[in-house]
Formats: sequence, structure tokens, C-alpha cells
Amino acid sequence: MRSIRPLLAATGMAAALALTATGCGPEEDGAAGPVASSPAAGQGGAEIPGDLAETLKKHGVDPEKWKNGEWKNWDKDTWLREAKDFVNPVIEGMWKPERMKSAKSPTKTLAAGDISGDQGVTDPEPRPVRAEAEKTPYHQNAAPVGKVFFDAPEGSMVCSATVIKDPENPGKSNLVWTAGHCVHAGQEGGWYRNLAFVPAYNDLGKSAAALENARPQEIAPYGVYWADWVSTSGEWISDGGPTGGAGAAYDYAVMHVKPENGGKSLEETVGVALDVDFNLPEAANVEGMGAWGYPAAPPYDGLIMHKCVDRPGRLSVSPGTPTMWRIGCTMTGGSSGGGWFATQPGGKLVLVSNTSIGPVTSGWLAGPRLGAGAEEIYTAMSDKFAGQ
Repeated sequence: MRSIRPLLAATGMAAALALTATGCGPEEDGAAGPVASSPAAGQGGAEIPGDLAETLKKHGVDPEKWKNGEWKNWDKDTWLREAKDFVNPVIEGMWKPERMKSAKSPTKTLAAGDISGDQGVTDPEPRPVRAEAEKTPYHQNAAPVGKVFFDAPEGSMVCSATVIKDPENPGKSNLVWTAGHCVHAGQEGGWYRNLAFVPAYNDLGKSAAALENARPQEIAPYGVYWADWVSTSGEWISDGGPTGGAGAAYDYAVMHVKPENGGKSLEETVGVALDVDFNLPEAANVEGMGAWGYPAAPPYDGLIMHKCVDRPGRLSVSPGTPTMWRIGCTMTGGSSGGGWFATQPGGKLVLVSNTSIGPVTSGWLAGPRLGAGAEEIYTAMSDKFAGQ
């Protein structure tokens, strides 16, 4: 069984967010707006297709260095930015456990369908809610939550993400929900590189010292999944900035992934995926939300999954853009992209947002309200891989 079972205490009322599903657990033995879309290419270790090689050369990237994981070209003029230019070839073994542990959070992003009653409104700052460590093993308590690893000009980076349902591939989804700033740098840059997802990372919640001798399946119990297509909002690409900027309200992304070493779909392997709700009511009618992720900026180290549960308020970051959700939470950078969950009538748990911005003081987090633009990205991704 896979479950997410936080207790939600909002306005004095106790309610439960619960997710249960069946599926195979990790192996006990062995090794471990407009829509902007991004096609992938190539397999690590194989010959690079001619069309990909030409695209790389056009942008000043040596194809051999690309294949070998040597990323040297981050100049704004050559940074692969447009949807048609995105490439993310699988480089087998690149994300080894030690490299995963050394990846940092993109802390620059964490800085100090609209509902008319919420538009342009900012509620009082919420009280801080202390992040609670998720119970272990993660594959039994929060299987769809994991970490995204990628390379940026600053080095290896991490975010959080969630396995979501694929309407066109029921029971066999390979879709992952995260933040736009975890896949694309926004107005000042382009697509990040070596994007990979590890569900239930560090399954037993071990410390850095304990992980020194951990088996591979303890670090990546379901293996590594590489993005072969990524979509984020055109608003994030054009307006997203170091502190979120005007693009913060559109800071969401969907990745389509495939296993590094082949095998079943992500949903079949993990055993569960969440539906996405694009039609939540006004904030006053939402009793609570829970945010999950792997905070990596101090005082956290990115190894332990945490969660916060609170009643959401509203945050307006820029005139004319959708009002964002905001909850009290002490999670820091690295939790970016992590899913926000709520229960629908009848008790069904759904993804309703993702961590986008928060103050340096780590008292609260804000996430975009998912509306028509987010649903368009989600539907286009599902349609693209229909029957695959």
C-alpha cells in the first residue's frame, strides 16, 4: 500500500488528507497563456542523431561534450531557450548517489483559473508552520513525491516533484508535476540540462553519514527517470525572474519521463499517481492544503522529505496576474516544485498547486493557482503521449 496521511487541523477542525493505492514496492534486491513544450533526444553513450548535432552546433555546443555530460555553454546568446531547441539526452549513470547528495537548491527563486473574489487580494501573512519530517519508508507513506535533479550555470541543482495521472494513459502515467523554475530559468535564461526525477528519494530518511554505505535502492528505490519532454508556461519563460517576478503566478511545469534503464511506466512502478484539480473554489471555501518536498537550504540538507499542512490564504504578487495560494511553512529552497495537495468532497486527494516562492526567513510558501493555462499544458502533454 502507498499512502499520504497527514492530519489537517484548520480553523479548529480536524480533517484528514489521505491517499492510498496498491502497486509493487521497490525491489528488495539488486541495484538500485501559451504552452512551451520541449522535445528530448538521444541516449547517453549512443551516437548523437544528425539533427540534434546540428542544433547543438548552431548554439555553440560541442556534440561530444554534450554526450559526455560536459556542459560549458550557458551564455545567454547560446543558452537553449525556445521549445524547439530543448534537448535532454539520457546519460546513463550521470546521477550517481554522490552527485545527487551534492546537488544544491535553486534558492534564488525563493525571495523576500482566477476566482473573482480572490483576484488582487493579499491576506495577512500566515503564522509559520513547522515542517514535519515524513514517516519512513517513503515508498509506503508518500510514494508519488520525489526529487528533480538538473544542471544549471551554478552547478547541480535540486527541486521537488510529484507523480500525476495521465488521462490518455490510465494506470500507466509517466507524468511528473513540478515548478517552471525547476526546468527553465525564465526571462534571463533557458532550459536546464540533465533533468531527472527520483521518486521516494532516500527512502529510509537516512542522514548524510548513514548514506555513505547505503545500497543504491535505498537512495533511489524506484530508479532514475529522465525527462524526455517538458512543458512550462509561456508566462514563466517571458516573465519569470530570480525572485519569481511577474511569472510566479504561472510557475508550474509538467515533465514526461522514462526510466534510465527501461522498464514499466512510472505509475506502475511507484504504484500511485495523483489527479490534478484545476477548479478549486475561492480560498475561503478551502479548509486546508498540504505541501510536500525535500527542503535543501539551511537548516535542512535536502535528504529528508518534509510536509506542512495549513489553511491557505491569498497572495497577489503582480497586478493583472492570478492570485497565488499561500500557507505557513518553514520549508526552504529545494522544496520548490513540490506538490500541494487538498481533499475533494468524498475524501479524494488531488494535486492543487506546487511550491513556487517564499521568504528567506522561511515562514511561508506560495504556489500558483492552477487554472485554464495550467490545464492546457497538462492536457497537451497527455495528448502528445497518448497510447505510448
